[in-house]
Amino acid sequence: MDADKYDKAINACALDKDINSFDHGDLTEIGQRGINMSGGQKQRIQLARAIYNDADIYLLDDPFSAVDAHTASVLFNDCVVTALAKKTVVLVTHQVEFLSEVDRILVMDGGQITQSGSYEELLMAGTASEQLVNAHRDSITALGSLNGQGEGESRGIAPVMFNGCSPTKQNSEGEISVKGPPGIQLTQDEEVEIGDVGWKPFMDYVSISKGSVYLSLSILTQLTFVVLQATSTYWLAFAIQIPNMTNSMLIGVYTGVATLSAVFVFFRSLYAAQLGLKASKAFHSGLTNAIFKAPMLFFDSTPVGRILTR
Repeated sequence: MDADKYDKAINACALDKDINSFDHGDLTEIGQRGINMSGGQKQRIQLARAIYNDADIYLLDDPFSAVDAHTASVLFNDCVVTALAKKTVVLVTHQVEFLSEVDRILVMDGGQITQSGSYEELLMAGTASEQLVNAHRDSITALGSLNGQGEGESRGIAPVMFNGCSPTKQNSEGEISVKGPPGIQLTQDEEVEIGDVGWKPFMDYVSISKGSVYLSLSILTQLTFVVLQATSTYWLAFAIQIPNMTNSMLIGVYTGVATLSAVFVFFRSLYAAQLGLKASKAFHSGLTNAIFKAPMLFFDSTPVGRILTR
């Protein structure tokens, strides 16, 4: 952690006021995919991370698309021109107001480079790039005349566009401020229970699914199965003491009791499966209803992985 380089990157990307507006400063937790941040804040944070990385070559793909004109001029002057003055910067942009400040311009049309040179050289060439720049200048001039002599917006835009002046930093973007109860971060740690869970989960399994009937039938069929198992054993012990008992009679009764036991085993499994299926449907339905009806703050503060795990 280089504090000096960190502060320079923050200031160059006009993030100081945004960080100061957060309850926890630069330690504020951001939601999934930056959901509680504006597009401009996301872009400026990416620029700050790139500047802090201190690379030799920077490839910037229209980094000013999500900010307004004033913030874009601040970023261009403080970030691209000043902070990256000794770096190789390839900037892709549609904003022609920045062309006068760059060293070399490549004009692309249909995926191919059609022109190359400095700002003055392209204006002297009398091609499409000159027409584009002139049309942009005319629109700015017309806007200034419509707003009047003393209205500050057009007078603030014109120096930014063509005179190379660096305006003062301010949050003109209408950024989203991450505010919440003091001392509480956005994403809370999960509660973890330690020790025996007790009987409550088992009782919930039956009560939420309203499966007391299936539970009672499962218990009843299990008890009947145990009784039949004991009966078959008792029958063998009792029948061998009868002198006139034939083998067919002995085996026939024992087979009938065993078959009846198997029937009750089947019903026991059937009722247990029905209870499990009904409970699973009840839990899943309750979960999906809670997710679909949850307020947006829940999704801002709950990671997606935590929901999918449930």
